[in-house]
Amino acid sequence: MGTYATVKSLRSIYQLKITLRGIRPPIWRRLLVASTVNLEDVHVILQIVMGWTDSHMHEFAKGSDRYGVPDEDFPSDSHDETNYRLDQILKEEKGKLIYTYDFGDSWSHEVVLEKILPFETGTVLPMCLKGSRACPPEDIGGIMGYAMFLDAISDPAHPEHKSMQEWIGEDLEGNFDSEYFDLVQVNDRLKGMNENSIGI
Repeated sequence: MGTYATVKSLRSIYQLKITLRGIRPPIWRRLLVASTVNLEDVHVILQIVMGWTDSHMHEFAKGSDRYGVPDEDFPSDSHDETNYRLDQILKEEKGKLIYTYDFGDSWSHEVVLEKILPFETGTVLPMCLKGSRACPPEDIGGIMGYAMFLDAISDPAHPEHKSMQEWIGEDLEGNFDSEYFDLVQVNDRLKGMNENSIGI
């Protein structure tokens, strides 16, 4: 009983804000996670809440320290993300991590620890509280490619309008709303995560 109480006392709820850097108006999400979640599962959570498809490599950075998936073929000084909990990296409110997804398009996300909240039994974690705007499509060409895509898709007279509609049509039937964010759908996907894999 004492050991369980000790473990519980070391656990908190982290309120995080994730912002995709370099895009205006901003694309962002606010969510709650267990402080004990490891970075591998933070990656999975961020993929879900942002709207990515986990089709590319990723990395976390805190100062000069980097965390990711070990690759025997390409040794690096990056730490194995499975060995680090979020509360080992972000220890105080306002602390920040940088999460980079897809080294080609180079999507950089700022992860800010907004609040450290007391852990409450029965709290559904992870949970997305709020968000704004749609995630860019995969393989769009980064910030510049996304800007060009939005120009083309929104203007029927644009020379690339038809080709962009056909390209996006594979997933979205030719429609893309940059302002759309479905909070219910995101939380439904988060509920599908196994509780044992997210530090709860």
